[in-house]
This record gives sequence, structure tokens and C-alpha cells, in this order.
Amino acid sequence: MVAARNMLILNEDTRKPLISRYRLRSRGFLNAASARREFEGVLIKVGEGYGCIHPWPELGDPPLEKCLRDLQGARRWPVVRRALRCAEYDAAARSREESLFEEMEVPESHATLASADVESAELAIGAGFTRLKLKCGRDAAKERACLEAVVSAHPEARWRLDFNESLDPAEVRDWLAGLSDAARRSIDFLEDPCPFSETAWAALFRETRIPLAIDREAAPARKSAQVCVIKPAVDEPWLLAEAALGHGQRLVVTSYMDHPLGQAFAAWEAARLGLQFPGQPGVCGLRTDVLFEPDDFTALMGGWSPVFHPPPGTGLGFDDQLDALPWTRLY
Repeated sequence: MVAARNMLILNEDTRKPLISRYRLRSRGFLNAASARREFEGVLIKVGEGYGCIHPWPELGDPPLEKCLRDLQGARRWPVVRRALRCAEYDAAARSREESLFEEMEVPESHATLASADVESAELAIGAGFTRLKLKCGRDAAKERACLEAVVSAHPEARWRLDFNESLDPAEVRDWLAGLSDAARRSIDFLEDPCPFSETAWAALFRETRIPLAIDREAAPARKSAQVCVIKPAVDEPWLLAEAALGHGQRLVVTSYMDHPLGQAFAAWEAARLGLQFPGQPGVCGLRTDVLFEPDDFTALMGGWSPVFHPPPGTGLGFDDQLDALPWTRLY
């Protein structure tokens, strides 16, 4: 009886999360919604599986400490639930001593540019990127000037402009009106140009004919977007993908600009969607490690290129790096 009770306690303990805190420092400001350069998160370990909680309070997530309280109890926040789901998938593969990326084809990525910098855009094109994602909304004149300069030199490059809902519809029209015809033709899509509204977005696309990508308010009922951005860190990919394809939308999977483990999870989910929905997703946004100062994890991501290099190891990889971290019991 005592042995059985001890075994029950042991099994319960293995399901209680361990955490390891981390801090990422970005090379520049990452979007129009945030003025931070340092980002705190935690890796979690549940049994033998790992996940990542990297909240963005600026984008609607609870602060990190509130996420940790949620992890102890209700687990109602998407960023917490998805980290647990990541750990579940990761544990299953590690138990078989297999990589989750075996026989999986990860889509290529766009280059994410945190600022309107011509030199960075040139480096990205030289590295083989055909699509460039520019974080917009901080300095309209500088952003337009960068776009025009690169379009003039590289008319074949396609641009994804992410405004993080920093404009209103009239400002979006004014921003586009300041571009040359060539620059407008180079735009692959505008991501979250303004707060989502079915009527406002439908009118904006009708007038501009430039595809609009929904991210922050992506949901199965959203019909007026032409592109659906899926973030596995907070979204259930299959649910959104099925609804988006039903609306005739393109799929783009991106990381949450989080820890490399979270980026690996996003890459695996993108590959898994490719198996479920042939021909989708298109070029994704999975290589955001270069936005941060390097560390032992980013060193395994490979050189900056459109290709995602699965980190070595079982599950999502990083075996040695994860083993070397300090882990503490959450409760």
C-alpha cells in the first residue's frame, strides 16, 4: 500500500511543470506595439517534454507572472495552453528517442526586418530570401523610403508590411498613396494595417486590391482578410487553417518572436499543416532567431537563410542545451 501511494505521488510530481526562466535581448525594436529591448519568458518541462511561454502583454497576453499563476491552476490563457500542448508533443517524440522533424518538410521563411534599413534588406536578399517582412508604424517616411530604395534595386522581392494595427483605415490609404506604383506592386500583403472590422477591411481591399493579412484577431469567423497568419504559440493551427481555407485565404505560419524552442514548435506545426493541407502554408515566418542576441540555442539554428534547420536531438531538439539549464518546481 505504501509503495503504491509513493508511486502515485511520483507520477503526480512528474506531471507538475518545472520551469527555467530566460531573457532575450533584441537587436532593435521589434514592432510598433512595443518599446522593449528585453523579453522575459520561461521554458517549461512536463515529464520529458518541453514548451515555451513567451507572453506579449502589448498584444493582449497576460504578464509572465500571471501566466505562471495560470499554469498552476486554470490554464485558461492560450499562451499557457499551447505551451503545454507543445510539451505533450515533444514528450511523445522524446519517449521514442525520435525527432519531431523526421520526414517532415518545413516551409521556407521570409526575412523579418525589425527596422526600415536598406542594408539589412540587401543582406536578406543576398541570403536568398524572396520575401521581406518589415515592421512598420514607427516612421512612415523612413519606411516608405526604405521600401522604394530596395524595390528600385530588387523589383523581384516581395514585401509583407506589418503595422500591428497602428493605423486607421484612412491612414492606411494615405500611407499607400505615398508609394510609387512599383512599390505598391511589390507588396505581398499588409498585415494588421488597422484594427479588424469586416466592413472596413472589405472596403480597404476593394479600394486598394492589396491583400490584407489578419494576425492579432485571427479567428475562424473572420472573412474579410485574404491571408490568415497562424501563430502556434497561441493558436490551434488546424482549427484556424480549416476555416481560413474555407474562406479562400492563404496560410502563413509564424513564430511568436520567442525562444528558439518556441520557434522550433512553430516550424513543426507549419510542416504538419503541410501534410494536412497540401500546397499550404506558403512562405512562412519561422526564422526570427536573428532578431535577438545569440546564445547557446540560437547557435544551433544555422546561418540566416529562408531554410529552417531543425535543431539536433530528440523531440524539438536542443537536448544538451535543455539538460544544462537550471530547472525549478513551479509548485
